[in-house]
Amino acid sequence: MTLDDARAGVTARLRQVRARLREAEGAAGRDPGSVRLLLATKTVPAELVRAAVEADSADVHAAGAGSPVLLGENRVQELVAKAPVLTDLAAELHLIGPLQSNKVNHALRWATCVESVDSLELARRLSERCVATARKVDVLVQVNVSGEPTKRGVAPEEALGLATDVAALPALRLRGLMTIGANSTDPGLVRAGYARLRSLRDDLVASGAPGTDGATGLSMGMSGDLELAVAEGATVVRIGTAVFGSRTL
Repeated sequence: MTLDDARAGVTARLRQVRARLREAEGAAGRDPGSVRLLLATKTVPAELVRAAVEADSADVHAAGAGSPVLLGENRVQELVAKAPVLTDLAAELHLIGPLQSNKVNHALRWATCVESVDSLELARRLSERCVATARKVDVLVQVNVSGEPTKRGVAPEEALGLATDVAALPALRLRGLMTIGANSTDPGLVRAGYARLRSLRDDLVASGAPGTDGATGLSMGMSGDLELAVAEGATVVRIGTAVFGSRTL
């Protein structure tokens, strides 16, 4: 397959995902464009990421509505490698995978949002570094709503405590919660997990704790279950396979 063929395939699949997203918003009675699309670009070459962003930007501009895609990397090393050659696209870059404390400096050089905060220790390290460099960063607290041992994230019963602690730290803007849905073919089980995250978000915002009033975001839903996530209030869906195809982990 040539690079041009690969670009065309990515562009076509991205348009299909956009159509799915619009249909899901309509089915849930939500406003068009109320859900942001994040492209999960793990192992995807920078030239294909660029093709996706440029094509989607043209479509959004032509439609006169909607928000540009966000970009999400699972690995800090990929974020550091790709970001310098994609900065002209002016796309928001999110870190959606695990972050070790010793890689915080590298991540903060490029990431506009860290969606995978799962401990107060990591949040404090991010805060300290942001204070030292006179900047702020958006963060989401990752919650393991499924309870699966293979998934990262704080337990649901500990999520509010961690989130309010994170919100109180200087230089961090708590934007909401993130989760990875249950690995199940039962849509009821998957949707229940997303409903749990929404309920936690609602409790967080209603808590009145300092820094939580803007924590309305829900990053949840992937290629196979975005409709379920949108139905339960997702504000960001993270899509990789449906746009870029299956990839080696």
